[in-house]
Amino acid sequence: MLVTLEGLDGSGKTTVREGLRERYPDATFTREPTNDSWYGDAVYRSIEDDDADSLAELFLYTADHADHLSRVIEPALERGDLVISDRYSDSRFAYQGATLAASDRLDTEDPLEYVVDVHEPFSIAPDLTIYLDLDPETAAKRAGATNKFERAEYLEAVRENYERLIERDPERFVRIDATQGADAVLEEVQTVLADVVGDE
Repeated sequence: MLVTLEGLDGSGKTTVREGLRERYPDATFTREPTNDSWYGDAVYRSIEDDDADSLAELFLYTADHADHLSRVIEPALERGDLVISDRYSDSRFAYQGATLAASDRLDTEDPLEYVVDVHEPFSIAPDLTIYLDLDPETAAKRAGATNKFERAEYLEAVRENYERLIERDPERFVRIDATQGADAVLEEVQTVLADVVGDE
């Protein structure tokens, strides 16, 4: 089973992932962008570049996702592992959809759908996505607004994209209030996972 953790920067995804390691010690824990490949290195370089071309950046993320699937996700699922990923394709749909919408690099009325369509032929849909819901202002404050993706105005557009994704696939998403304390958020996530996958 593939479980993904999604939400705005500062919503607590990484904290939740680390909290789940003790509960599910045999699971495969991973993240996107990856931090153990040259594809991921290229993505992180683009994140730090305020002038990075938005369309080129999308395909850097997409290349990293494709490599992540073949190198980590698919082998783990074939072994029968529970896979828990801190960010996955929905992050790309929401974030790169917002980035492209704010640029003039794409001749389409719906950049989010374009990004979804790019992934459709090769990606693997998650079985469950836990969405840590947080308002953009709090998210920017928590994240520190240290890069172009952590600004409140931009995060508002990202949040709207997440809402569209949830609306189109409500059975896959479970929304959790990320304004709560970290312990309360983790407890809710653990309850959701226990109901869906049981204790490992």
